Amino acid sequence: MRLGELQPAAGSRHKVKRVGRGHGSGWGKSAGRGDKGAGQRSGNRRRPWFEGGQMPLQRRLPRRGFSNHLFKKEYQIVNLSAIARLEMEEIDAQVLYANGLVRSALKPIKILGEGDIKKAVKITADACSKSAQEKIEKAGGSITVQ
Repeated sequence: MRLGELQPAAGSRHKVKRVGRGHGSGWGKSAGRGDKGAGQRSGNRRRPWFEGGQMPLQRRLPRRGFSNHLFKKEYQIVNLSAIARLEMEEIDAQVLYANGLVRSALKPIKILGEGDIKKAVKITADACSKSAQEKIEKAGGSITVQ
């Protein structure tokens, strides 16, 4: 086998359909686009949800129910295993942010109880799970929930 003799696998390449090249080709005159209308024009691209001008489904259906997404409080979570690796006695949002454990010092932070903590630390956070609070207090530390 030589480089010049390489060929694609059988059936992997298709012949290009050359439309608008005369009646004899079977794709002459309107080139498979039908007669008149936006679909025949170049540059026409219908959105996937377009229904031909009919009132769209999302506007025909009534809006029902209630969503809590406007009022939901989203916490940044920090596990005790990550806090245990820090070499500080007092830990707050600024310390967690400086050590790369949270993305923002301004958004609420919740301490979760995954992992163990051996040293006594004083933590200030916006929320804390029961298991995390028990482990912190067992190690001799304290947690202040704002």
